[in-house]
Amino acid sequence: MTTLWLVRHGPTHQKTMTGWRDVPADLSDRDALARLQAYLPAGALIVSSDLIRAVTTADAIAGPRRRLPHDPALREIDFGAWDGLAGDVVAARDPVLSRQFWDQPGDIAAPAGESWNAVTARVGTAIDAHIARHRPAHLVVVAHVGAIMSQIPRATRETASQSMRHRIDPLGVTDMTLTAAGWRLGRINHLA
Repeated sequence: MTTLWLVRHGPTHQKTMTGWRDVPADLSDRDALARLQAYLPAGALIVSSDLIRAVTTADAIAGPRRRLPHDPALREIDFGAWDGLAGDVVAARDPVLSRQFWDQPGDIAAPAGESWNAVTARVGTAIDAHIARHRPAHLVVVAHVGAIMSQIPRATRETASQSMRHRIDPLGVTDMTLTAAGWRLGRINHLA
């Protein structure tokens, strides 16, 4: 049996769309990090996206856990030309496309960016590869809100629109277990 512990990186305090832009996490809440570290299984393996906000969060909660190399396939959705722009700026710049991007997630992508289906496939393939290499195991994946949301349908069979409605807070944990019968969802967005 393999359990995924999908952890969102620490807060960035960004007020704009933040995809592949490499911004740091605020890891000043040492108590929250200590609670998260204590909550996660001690013998788990830990892997993160290669973006600094995920790397530093993973390092902060790793403790005695074996740290796997950073994986760029675990990055946030690539917002392309929208990365770094506020939502109202994106809506003014691309009113129809931006509305479709959020209301009809699937193959629609930001200009020079990535679609929901692309991020789902990219992150899913990466997670499957880690599972294949380390099964059975507890695998802590420190990633991003979009990357985490994209994997919830493995266990729920939700649509992309339904999955995007979940709240995934900084340092929130979503756990899923792979059993002989398939994926079983535990808690979404648990804050330790």
